[in-house]
Formats: sequence, structure tokens, C-alpha cells
Amino acid sequence: MATENKNLSQYDKNTLPNVSQLSFGIVVSEWNETITEGLFQGALDTLLDCKVSPENIIRWNVPGSFELIYGCKKMMDKFPNLAGIIAIGSVIQGETKHFDFVCEGVTHGIKDLNILGKIPVIFCVLTDNNMQQSLDRSGGKHGNKGVEAAVAAIKMTAY
Repeated sequence: MATENKNLSQYDKNTLPNVSQLSFGIVVSEWNETITEGLFQGALDTLLDCKVSPENIIRWNVPGSFELIYGCKKMMDKFPNLAGIIAIGSVIQGETKHFDFVCEGVTHGIKDLNILGKIPVIFCVLTDNNMQQSLDRSGGKHGNKGVEAAVAAIKMTAY
């Protein structure tokens, strides 16, 4: 969990499992693209830094965060040998209850994939009150939640 004093981009790759021979999927929401592209770049850079081959990283785009569930499920079915999937999205509070429904639906959907699936699906969906909070967590003053998600995906390969 991010705090005001924690930089999400700090990790020690020497303490992580060797993933140089593994493949990972990343499903990215196109909604709030500035944020999701920053998160994707953090995840991608981390996987590459940890010696995952570029050809072993599969990226799919989906229209919005709610569609991440279906995209991750289809990726899981099509590529059963993936070590893990990272679901990247951004939902920013607006004036309606839509925010609550999308956040809850995506959270439960990703949870269900983890319970029913055979590979971990890492939740990298920012649910912030405003754009600045999202910018701060997608490469800004708090680092990049995409880095944290990639580290979590790598750590989950040990199970």
C-alpha cells in the first residue's frame, strides 16, 4: 500500500526469483491513457531489468478498466504457460457513483481470476480521487505502481 513517504519504484532485484526464462502478460486499459501508459512502462522496465526477454512479454489493450477482467481471462486461456498477468488500469473519482461500481467490479473480477485461475493476476488499477494522485503513482513523486505490480508478479512465480 502506498503511503505519502514511500516510493513505489524501489526494489532489490537480487532478492527476487530468477524469471529470465518465464513469460508474462500485461493487459492495459486505454482509459486514462496518460496514467496507464506510465504504469505499463514501469512494469515493462522492471520485467526487462529482471531479465525477462522482450519476446516473453505479451501486451494486450482493452478499452477500460472494467474490461481488464475479460482481457486477463482471455489471455490466461490463450497463453496457459504465462507465469503471471498484470492488469493495468486507472479509475478516477468523478461526480457519479460510476467510480464505485467500476472499482468494486474490477476488484472482485481480478480476485475471482486469482481464485479460479492457475496463474496469478496482479491488480495494478489505480483508484484515485483525482488526476494528480494518479500522476503521483504512475511515475511521479510516489514512484510507479507498475513497478510494484511487476515485482509482485515476479515474487508470485515462487508459488
